[in-house]
Amino acid sequence: MSLKHEINHPTAADEQVLAIGARIKRGPSQRLIDSAFQSELDRQLPLFPALSRVDLAHTLVLIEQHVIPEQLSAELIQALWRLSHYPDDFRPDAAHGDLYTNREHWLSRQTATSAWLGAGRARREALTTAYTIKLREDLINLAGSLCNIAQIMITRSEIYKQTLMPDYTYLQQAQPTSFGHYLSGFVYSIFRDLQRLQQLYARLNLSPAGCGSSNGSRIPQDRQRQAALLGFEGILGHARDAMWQADMQIETAALLTAILINLDRLAEDLQIFASVEFNMVKLDDSHARASKIMPQKKNPFALTHMRSSANEMIGMLTTTAAMVRTPSGQPDNRLALYGLLPAALQQTQSAVTLFGEVLDLLQFNDSHARTKVGHGLFLATDLAELLVMEYGVPFRDAHRLIAMLAHQYVTDGHFKQLCIADVDACAKKLLGRSIGLSESALQAALNPESALASRKQPGGASLEAMNEILQQCRETLQQHSTWHKQRQNQLRASETLLQQSLQPYLRNILQR
Repeated sequence: MSLKHEINHPTAADEQVLAIGARIKRGPSQRLIDSAFQSELDRQLPLFPALSRVDLAHTLVLIEQHVIPEQLSAELIQALWRLSHYPDDFRPDAAHGDLYTNREHWLSRQTATSAWLGAGRARREALTTAYTIKLREDLINLAGSLCNIAQIMITRSEIYKQTLMPDYTYLQQAQPTSFGHYLSGFVYSIFRDLQRLQQLYARLNLSPAGCGSSNGSRIPQDRQRQAALLGFEGILGHARDAMWQADMQIETAALLTAILINLDRLAEDLQIFASVEFNMVKLDDSHARASKIMPQKKNPFALTHMRSSANEMIGMLTTTAAMVRTPSGQPDNRLALYGLLPAALQQTQSAVTLFGEVLDLLQFNDSHARTKVGHGLFLATDLAELLVMEYGVPFRDAHRLIAMLAHQYVTDGHFKQLCIADVDACAKKLLGRSIGLSESALQAALNPESALASRKQPGGASLEAMNEILQQCRETLQQHSTWHKQRQNQLRASETLLQQSLQPYLRNILQR
């Protein structure tokens, strides 16, 4: 069975922007347009605002370097300025190629000066620079969302810093803690994520603009000037490396994966704690979804969304690594990532913002949680440590003795019913002697408030230790918030610099 080849007949403008008639004699087939070109264009469309800035900055520098004739400069800048506002007659079409050539197609119908666009610059350079700007801006927005959820966690931890809660390991009864101590532990992983984000941002905040194709250009570019106009801290030092970086893509995907996994661990805990069986937290109705068949159900959908987002990002990390694993000069290491990674950044920010709202409205069932602490085996460790500290029992002997007692009480789970006679009987059987434990000492060891108050070391759950933890968290959050605001201001300042530098060429437009 033979396939009929659909022939596409490009317009004169398409022949110009797609360079048909020179090295390539025939236009793209309709199947190439419908498949490859359309996919590429769709993924690049979110780069439009950033690409507008890149084109304006590049053109301005070429004017300043006397590459573009002075009499043509205002006309070209004004056309690029109109294009940057996404005019109604700009209609991206895969028949015109990717986003870059679609923009060039529109410009060619506005002014003959479009022939000077991108002198000394590969399409790859323009798109790579726009892509880097987009990632950089999205990272700033994500940093703001992480700061916000950290603030919510700190505020809730302050409220519940002495509210008793049973802690679990392996989903088995462990030790008493407070809901504030439990929740504040997740703030530290957010701080590490923010540190990783800032380190990535510093590496992304170096400009690839002005590097030609991969080894520079005979046409003067003034890379430092372009970097300043686009808000970069400096330039990437090697032109070829600037064009073909792979590790930055992996690092971005890895950061997003770490963020979502860190938050999902809390979300999955809360999904367990919100169950009828645990009944320790209550999800606000606005973050739940009803079952369509079981009327009693209140499904914690916002929490399962966190798990789904984390799972998807794990796949995104694998996809990114696979795409960039190419020889160093291959274009396919970014063709899909131009769209996939910015979308992943926005998806991560959306999930973080939602989860912050979930935590802000979450209710903790403190009375039920306290009852669970009192009726369980959560104080077994405290009793063993009392025997070590006050009665000189070797640690392993004390551990074994309490484990034997716990085994006797594990059926009903009411460890607080333990009496002196039981302890003495077990001690004589295991150690060959009575310990001499007093009733008051036993009851003190089985008091959850006393257990909490005894955790005075740094990082512990006592009131003093919690106050120190929360103070450290507030100070660290302030540092991250300051970094976030400074970077926002730097980006705004670079936008202002570009606009001010363009004003001599835009007087006619701006005065209307």
